[in-house]
Amino acid sequence: MPSLTQLCTGAAAMAAALAFTVATPARAQSAADLRVALNTTLAEHVWLAAATTEAALGGRGGEFKDAAGALDENSVALSKAIGSVYGADAETAFLALWRKHIGFFMDYTNGAAKKDKAMQDKAVKDLVGYADDFGAFLSSANPNLPKDVVAGLVRDHVVGLKAVVDAQAKGEWVTAYGKLREAAAHMQMIADPLAGAISKQFPDKFAMK
Repeated sequence: MPSLTQLCTGAAAMAAALAFTVATPARAQSAADLRVALNTTLAEHVWLAAATTEAALGGRGGEFKDAAGALDENSVALSKAIGSVYGADAETAFLALWRKHIGFFMDYTNGAAKKDKAMQDKAVKDLVGYADDFGAFLSSANPNLPKDVVAGLVRDHVVGLKAVVDAQAKGEWVTAYGKLREAAAHMQMIADPLAGAISKQFPDKFAMK
C-alpha cells in the first residue's frame, strides 16, 4: 500500500501541474488567474509538508529526502510568485522566511518522534513568533494586508499542520487524513486575501476579468 508520502507527493504533483497549466503567479493575466495559482500552490505546500513530516516520523530517509525536495521546490515557486510582483529582493527575503517556518515544523516533528516535549514547546514558540514576522513582512509590502490579520491566519495554519503531525506521530491515520484535508482547505483563507490584496495594489497588472 502506498505511504502517505507517496500519496501526498502524487496528489501535489497533479495539483501543481494543473496550477501551472492554468496560470502561474508569475504570468497570471487576471485577478482570477492569480487567485487560482496561489490557492493551488499554497494547498500543495500543506500536502507536501505532511508528506515530509510523515516520512520523517516513519524513519524513511529516502522518502523524506524526496518529499523535502518537492516541498522546497514548492517554496521556491511561491518565492518566485512574490518576486514577480515585488522584485528580486522580496523574492529572496520571502524564500528565507518561508523556509524558516518549515524548519520550525521539522523541529516540532523531531521532538514528537523523540517524545521531547521541551523541543516541541520551543518549536511552537518559534512558529508563533514566525507568524508575527510573516505578517509584518507581507504588511510592509502591501498596505492592504494588515499585519495582525495575516499573523492570525498564519497561526491558524500552524495549529492545523501541528494537528496533522500530532496524529501522524500517534499513528492515528483517520484523524491525520481528516486534519490534513482541513489544513489544506484552510490555505484558501490565506490565498484569497493575498490574491485580492495584490490585485487591488496592482490593478493594471492583475485586471478583473
